Amino acid sequence: MLRTITKCAPRYQMNSILSRSMASASEEFDLVVIGSGPGGYVAAIKAAQLGLKTACVERQDTLGGTCLNVGCIPSKSLLNNSYFYHLAQKEFKQRGIECGGISLNLDAMMGQKKDSVKALTGGIAMLFKSNKVTSFKGHGQIVGPNEVAVLGADGAKGQSIRTKNILIATGSEVTPFPGIEVDEEQIVSSTGALSLKKVPEKMVVIGAGVIGLELGSVWKRLGTEVTAVEFLGHVGGMGIDMEVSKSFHKLLQKQGMKFKLETKVTGAKKQGDRIHVSVESVKDANKKEDLECDVLLVCVGRRPYTTNLGLESVGIQLDKRGRIPVNKRFQTSIQKYGGDLCIWLFVCQSVCVTCLFVCVFICFG
Repeated sequence: MLRTITKCAPRYQMNSILSRSMASASEEFDLVVIGSGPGGYVAAIKAAQLGLKTACVERQDTLGGTCLNVGCIPSKSLLNNSYFYHLAQKEFKQRGIECGGISLNLDAMMGQKKDSVKALTGGIAMLFKSNKVTSFKGHGQIVGPNEVAVLGADGAKGQSIRTKNILIATGSEVTPFPGIEVDEEQIVSSTGALSLKKVPEKMVVIGAGVIGLELGSVWKRLGTEVTAVEFLGHVGGMGIDMEVSKSFHKLLQKQGMKFKLETKVTGAKKQGDRIHVSVESVKDANKKEDLECDVLLVCVGRRPYTTNLGLESVGIQLDKRGRIPVNKRFQTSIQKYGGDLCIWLFVCQSVCVTCLFVCVFICFG
């Protein structure tokens, strides 16, 4: 790696990188990454490989962020395994495969999901160790132009890290629905929908975007009656190709999912072990309906996670959508901090590439 850097980096930059790679533990870090998701951990590892003394602050118990812990990886595990169950229940016989006594062991399926998550998050920890990335557990908060504090679960300030550069890679969080409180048991977000203790009889999904439909299809395959309520006139969310949306809609309808398009949710109330969801037509407010379910999945999108990051302490202002504005080099108005919160589409691949660019800019100017 150093041979490659020698060819592309000016002499003064090469000397700087070598001195950083040999920095003692008592010196400040060259880069502190706040967040260890697909953007944060990729950036931290690449920065360390380029010779930067790098630290990563993560508030969760395991590395990997939303994607590996409560997003892409566990959802794909359930999506894949529920598909196998669906094939065995619905299609094997049609294909000449006769299997008797097929039943669902939900605990085992959830255990397989946890094993997948554990393997991948553990892999990141090993990569951090082999690339000499220092990991701090706690909530990262910027307290000055060159300082990040690591807060404990109770909000108490713990360690303080001195650094030359800060990369904000805190990703996104579930967007709340006004007036509906998520308890992750009966009224769940995408996080709770990945860990239900039993297969619901009926589920209502608020939002027919890609996340809501993915999780809704998992539980439909496992035996739940699923109804998706969507404000727009199509499924898949804003920006989806309309041909893809139409095909996707037909495919899910064929599997048995129900849809109420151009319909908005006006409220939801718990009554015992049931939930009553009030909806009405977007075009005609007189057309109202009450949907009953035992699990309500709220999937109306995601928003940038900037809670208690200390942005105001260094003069960083958010835009109207709660994002951190950056220039073409991914620098904020302070031109000291990188960020992935400027990404409008919260796609893992986009964030990875963005954070890699930030590392290159820091190393080579």
